[in-house]
Amino acid sequence: MALPSIGGPMTSRRSFSISGMLLALACGGALLLVGVEAWAVLATVLLWLGSLWLAAPEPEIAVARPDAGEVSRDAVREAIEPLGMPLLVLEGTRIVTANAAARAALGAHVLGQDARIALRHPDAMRLLDMDNDASVTISGFTGARSLWQLTRRQIDQRQWLIELADRTAEADVSRAHTDFVANASHELRTPLAAIIGYAETLGDPAALADAETSRRFLGIIEREARRMLSLVEDLMTLSHVEAEKHDRPGESLDLGQLAARVVGEVASLRGKERVVLERAAPDAQVLGDPTQLEQLLRNLIDNALKYGAPDQPVQVSVAAPQGRGGPMLRVADRGPGIAPEHLPHLTRRFYRTDPGRSRASGGTGLGLAIVKHIVERHRAQLDIASTLGEGTTVSIAFPAVPADAA
Repeated sequence: MALPSIGGPMTSRRSFSISGMLLALACGGALLLVGVEAWAVLATVLLWLGSLWLAAPEPEIAVARPDAGEVSRDAVREAIEPLGMPLLVLEGTRIVTANAAARAALGAHVLGQDARIALRHPDAMRLLDMDNDASVTISGFTGARSLWQLTRRQIDQRQWLIELADRTAEADVSRAHTDFVANASHELRTPLAAIIGYAETLGDPAALADAETSRRFLGIIEREARRMLSLVEDLMTLSHVEAEKHDRPGESLDLGQLAARVVGEVASLRGKERVVLERAAPDAQVLGDPTQLEQLLRNLIDNALKYGAPDQPVQVSVAAPQGRGGPMLRVADRGPGIAPEHLPHLTRRFYRTDPGRSRASGGTGLGLAIVKHIVERHRAQLDIASTLGEGTTVSIAFPAVPADAA
């Protein structure tokens, strides 16, 4: 904000007193009435008026204050304190004001510090010498993966505002999209390369493949094509679930009945000894999307069958609500278990503890990512516990159904 121009002294003409002028004229008229000659009366009135002019006070001279046009520090502090973006106010290089968001991001100790010490980054120091509206982007400003954009704006001739915009979340989203595209491309490229390679071999007259080799090649092509189809279906499911994750389902359903139906269908295909419904509470009501909850349960059972012990059944149970909570769904296997360092990453897209085994069993690496988003949409809590050599248990705690919804 630029200062207004400061002019010199303001000049004005001397002004007569109205009452003095009237008194002079009245006296002149009285002298004429008593017979005093006109020239003497005129001279007397003129002298009287002249004395009034000389006695008039000097006009006041208005001089502009040196700080006119500047914004007070208190006014700036009150204006920026409630704002959500971190803001710093500098006089020279010293931080004279920092709003609550800036103190939370950088620490309360920055107030009163030299900005070169408080910001501690070469690009931030370079910003202090740049022009109005200049901006720099700093990676690792407040943490290893953080990304901040700092912008310098002029308030007046002595105060500058530093805006600190946290771009970390935007960078994480962009990085996640990039990783997702790269991983999906990699997952699709492998079966595509196999399909193209075996198809070219079968179509080459010089290959002279016998009937047995041709059948084996065709079997590989079919398997890889189905793997691609499964991956595309999981990608579409994940996209659909993500699009709806902020819309909480409003349909009341019995989780025990749904689990009994899904376990019965899986057992009919895999064998009754492979999947067992240990318990299904009679009144396990939840607010849910039946299609997505069925998808969730099938994904968990499928994972347990793939990675659990082949001679031990997968155990499914639905516990009745406890206290103020809702029903609890558990799927457990008695397999080799999962190492602790893998547990925090299991719901990431395409994450595999054993990539070779997962691909051999037909896994896409998206099953638990889909489960996580379904759980989030239903406002439930997901927990994965595993002990090496004993097995893995996935638990999902659903919220209680409100009385009005029930």
